[in-house]
Amino acid sequence: MPPIRNNYSSTSFMNILLQLIFSKQQYVDSIKKKKTKISVQDICSIAIMTAITVVMAQISIPMPMGVPMTMQTFAITLAGVILGSKKGGLSILVYVLLGAIGVPVFAGFSGGVQNLIGPTGGFIISFPIMAYVIGLGVEHRKKKGMFVLMLILGTVLNYVIGVAMFCIIMNSSVMTGITACVLPFIPTAIIKAVVAALLGLQIRSRLGAALQWA
Repeated sequence: MPPIRNNYSSTSFMNILLQLIFSKQQYVDSIKKKKTKISVQDICSIAIMTAITVVMAQISIPMPMGVPMTMQTFAITLAGVILGSKKGGLSILVYVLLGAIGVPVFAGFSGGVQNLIGPTGGFIISFPIMAYVIGLGVEHRKKKGMFVLMLILGTVLNYVIGVAMFCIIMNSSVMTGITACVLPFIPTAIIKAVVAALLGLQIRSRLGAALQWA
């Protein structure tokens, strides 16, 4: 009897072990397939939004004090609203990195790290943060007022970081920085934010079912 019991125990243990290994392998395979499918969608959506940002950045209107008005923030708001926090932020990060290595993607077909350490560098550096924050807002838009709050917060962060770096580089006061970088752009910033948010929500809702976005 003892040998039979040992054989039975060994067989049962092996069966359980094989079942666990097989189940784990199935789980890993399913995750890999899912990740592969999502990653293809991510790459396409990120690349498209990066390209849109490049095009929109070339729509630039020179302003006094050296800070141009561009459609970059319009594209960045779109990125956050349409793609969400992670993919939206990543698409804009790719845009910034392309410009940093010298690809002429910034306003006026400029590129190079000098754009990031110049007077307007703070605005460019904060673009991915802005897109990420706005993306968080759209992902939690079911909470009352959250989307509007994060839309405002993302825009404010862009201005705060931009003005701070402008003041450091230009060795100017905060009031001078606000006068040069904020006050002239408030009306257009509000218009661009509202239009980009409404347009982005429409695009997101239309593409959501096909691309499985929330």
